[in-house]
This record gives sequence, C-alpha cells and structure tokens, in this order.
Amino acid sequence: MAQGGTLHGVLDRPELPDERGLRGGDEPPAGVGRRGGELAETCSWADDERRRYPWSGSLHFADTPGDCQFFYDRDCHNMNGEKDMCVVGGINNYTTALMNSSAPLVDPTISLMFLAHFVGDIHQPLHCGNTADFGGNTIIVHWYNTTTTNLHRVWDLDIIQKAMKDFYNDDLSIMTQVIMQNITVSTSALRHCVACFTSAFAVSVLGGVGR
Repeated sequence: MAQGGTLHGVLDRPELPDERGLRGGDEPPAGVGRRGGELAETCSWADDERRRYPWSGSLHFADTPGDCQFFYDRDCHNMNGEKDMCVVGGINNYTTALMNSSAPLVDPTISLMFLAHFVGDIHQPLHCGNTADFGGNTIIVHWYNTTTTNLHRVWDLDIIQKAMKDFYNDDLSIMTQVIMQNITVSTSALRHCVACFTSAFAVSVLGGVGR
C-alpha cells in the first residue's frame, strides 16, 4: 500500500515538543540497564513504553486513504490532525536529533531506541495501511476457524507464532538461527535487523500487539 510512495516530507524541528518527556535530564529509559547494551535487545522498547509516552502511538504507522500513495503533507498526522505525527515523521525526527549533537533536550539513547523500532515498523505493510480500516485492525479474521481476531494481529503476530510452533518446536532461538542461515547477503547490518525483529516479536508474544 503506502510502501510504494515516495517520501518527500522533512521535519522542520530537530526534536519533538519539550512536554513529551524526551529531555536529556530524564531518568534512564526503563529496562535499558538490563538489556546488555545490545541494540537488538532494545528494539521492542518503543512498544513496551507506549503507556509512558502515549503521544508516541501515532508514530508507529502511516496510513493513507486507500490510493496506494503516501504524501507526507497529507498523510503524516495523528488523529487530532497534528502534523509530523506518523512513522515517517518519527524516523525523520529521531534521525535529525541523533545527528544534532547540540540538541540538549533530546536524550540520544531514547532517540536511538525510537528510531530502531520505527525503522522496523515502516517495513510492516499493515503499519503503512488504509485509514478506512486502521491498518487492518477492523478487518475481522477467523484464524484457522478457532480464533476471531483481526488482520493486523494475524500479520504482526499470529502467522509468525504459528510458523514457530509448527516448524521450529515453539523455539524462537531456532527460528532465528534458521532465518539467519538463509540470509544470502552476509552482512552484520542485515543480521542485526533479524535480531531486532525476533527480539521485538518475543516481547509482542508476551505483551500483545499494537499499531
């Protein structure tokens, strides 16, 4: 859907408004200390902390009105019409913040963790979906005739969870190893993306699925 569009928007400001809890003097993000300093282990942080940062919900997706094109000025806003509040705006914002070492109000750790998560979100088709069905959240799906759920959850979680159960003995580490062995372009960056994805998936299995 929106994946095929050309992204022209650029944020005008290097950080989100101050009241959004991103001051450099804030307490360390929850869980950072126990994640061993690995970026992959923090990729799910933006989902974990959505209640702490409720304004960030709209930064996880960028829906369009069904025309299979994304126009930043038209489509990058939240439910209240506030501009720049979509996943593309989030990526622009936190990339700019990380590149601007003179931005004292922006915590670089938080910026990096948001950025890592949003880069994953923007590659999920139903995070770049249709405004009419809220990215598949209102499309009812009968999953294997046993569960009534929605398309967004099926794509984000249920397909992977079933594959892990049917083919990998419900072992996420085995599934991760198989995926990484089948990556033909052996680059550390690509392998790191797989680690980020599987880490975020593990958390979503325990904590549910969000936009």
